[in-house]
Amino acid sequence: MFARFYRRLVPFLILVLVVVGLAATGSVTSTRSDYPAGNRILARELDIELGKAARPRYQQKLSSGIVYAALEAAGEIGQRANKANDKDVQYLSDKASDRNMQRLAEERTQGCPNVFVGPDGTTNIRVNQDCSLRRQAEEVVVANPLNPKNLIAGQNDSRIGFNHCGYDWSFDGDKTWGDQVPSFYQFILADGHTADACSDPTATFDANGNAYVGGVLFDINFAASAFVVMKSNAPIGGEFYHTPAALSFQTYRNTPIGVVASDDDPNIFHDKEFIVADATSTSPKANNVYATWTRFNGATGAGVGGNSPIYFSQSTDGGATWSAGIEISGANPAACTAFSGEANANACDQDQGSHPVVGQDGTVYVAFGNGNTPALGLNQHMLVKCPASKDCSQPASWTAPVKITDDYGTQPFGPVASTGCPAGRQCLPPNGYRLDDFVEGSVSVDNSGKLYFVWADFRNGGANCNPLGSAATATTPCDNDVFYSFSTNGGVTWSAAANLTPKSKFGPSAQWQPWSAVAPDGKTLFAAYYDRSYGNCENTGCNDITLASIKDPASASPKTKYKRITTSSMPNLVVANNPIEAGFLGDYMWVSVDKLGHPLIVWADTRGRHGTVEEDVYFARVDGSDD
Repeated sequence: MFARFYRRLVPFLILVLVVVGLAATGSVTSTRSDYPAGNRILARELDIELGKAARPRYQQKLSSGIVYAALEAAGEIGQRANKANDKDVQYLSDKASDRNMQRLAEERTQGCPNVFVGPDGTTNIRVNQDCSLRRQAEEVVVANPLNPKNLIAGQNDSRIGFNHCGYDWSFDGDKTWGDQVPSFYQFILADGHTADACSDPTATFDANGNAYVGGVLFDINFAASAFVVMKSNAPIGGEFYHTPAALSFQTYRNTPIGVVASDDDPNIFHDKEFIVADATSTSPKANNVYATWTRFNGATGAGVGGNSPIYFSQSTDGGATWSAGIEISGANPAACTAFSGEANANACDQDQGSHPVVGQDGTVYVAFGNGNTPALGLNQHMLVKCPASKDCSQPASWTAPVKITDDYGTQPFGPVASTGCPAGRQCLPPNGYRLDDFVEGSVSVDNSGKLYFVWADFRNGGANCNPLGSAATATTPCDNDVFYSFSTNGGVTWSAAANLTPKSKFGPSAQWQPWSAVAPDGKTLFAAYYDRSYGNCENTGCNDITLASIKDPASASPKTKYKRITTSSMPNLVVANNPIEAGFLGDYMWVSVDKLGHPLIVWADTRGRHGTVEEDVYFARVDGSDD
């Protein structure tokens, strides 16, 4: 045993000595074009973010949270802050008094609840309880099917460094919240290192009220990445997480955690994962837990990011073990007609942003964004499903992908130094928040099996906002819109796109990053989104959250009502007021519906504490009288 330990220790000591020696001679710098060196997928994405490489035509974008972790480790975020003029950059506004600063110091070890109340009684409740000025963004929220007052939320969380996963819980329906970072970070990756970072938190409840959370773990400067899951048995409700393995004293154990995927390959990176449990007690597959994610693969012979298909795995034992990952994005000769990184020329393998849901009968549906299309910027959203009668761990159980709708991903490109919009990413000036239509699409299913899909795109953008051009010279208005489509035959065919944010009602203004859920009875489809149509926000970059409630959404004459969720507009987050967080609002927000049919909404809000402009997670519940 000692000899084996010694053999493993020697190379590590040699590496430490080499690094120390290089540092002493000045040969190591905090920023370099090949950082991080270990994983080719992540390294290439970082170069694209920094404008050192162009994105190949069909290469999809990595998750923003993952890229920001790499940017921070490379020293780029710090350099942005160092370059900013101290007179222009104020972490605390001029209104912040010395007493406020003292309060800020005193509260660092306390919870930091906050509630914004609007004139109509609408409440925006702060979810994360981190008192520091660290970013929390990119959210999820779910309700316990046995107890609608028990909620779990999650977010990308920077309180212990860029970027980690944080999770929150409530047992009183949202009035008070607790939060935590789970014990993911002691997990040993396939390269023998503990994980540096976590991104894209995901959460779900099963039919018995057991809760599960997951995230993508990775090394910043090495090749390894993994998709892992932990459990919170009923009735713990998310207060803490433990091993999903059925061991004695289970809830006292942090290990082993559930491992959906784990690789130590510089050509493989796991990204943008979600989990969902079958929460219907009468389903033939009740309590199964399903996972989907994007598997970036640079070893296809087509270069870095040669393909990025959607993968699937399932657990039938409470998250303890997971079936081997299988590719489910499939092929479609009528829809996937352009570049393929696989042997099948019609493979739908240029994907990102999968979203799984489970029907009441146990059918699993997965929607995702796809780029195997010939026209630049004209992409598509697709759907695959596994019927309840099939074993979803087998590739043959999945249907071929069906096209839901076109997606006009033609928003202008950065860089724009003043807003933080990076090179190789798209944004809507005067905001620098990165957009990715691929990951903004969400699917939901009602109890009768009707499907609904909500997304946003730039088909009505306007020439002044430079479609596929430069964001630096674009001028407002930038008319990004939110749409929905439905299927009454299990996803075989889909209705035409219905515009939820038309100019006739909202003027030419930007609405983006929607998420959606349908009431179980199918009578109301809820879609929440960021919105610049209030006041002068289209020109200044402030924004709000709006909820669209579509009554009878699959009928010939649906009726839509709109409710402003934010009690006041959120200030634009730019380099001048926060260079550390500028350019990032997350890749998605979240909407779910509790068993009473009430929509639950979480979003990243920039109305910071003590006069700051910084990101925290806020929550709103809308009851039946408000929608």
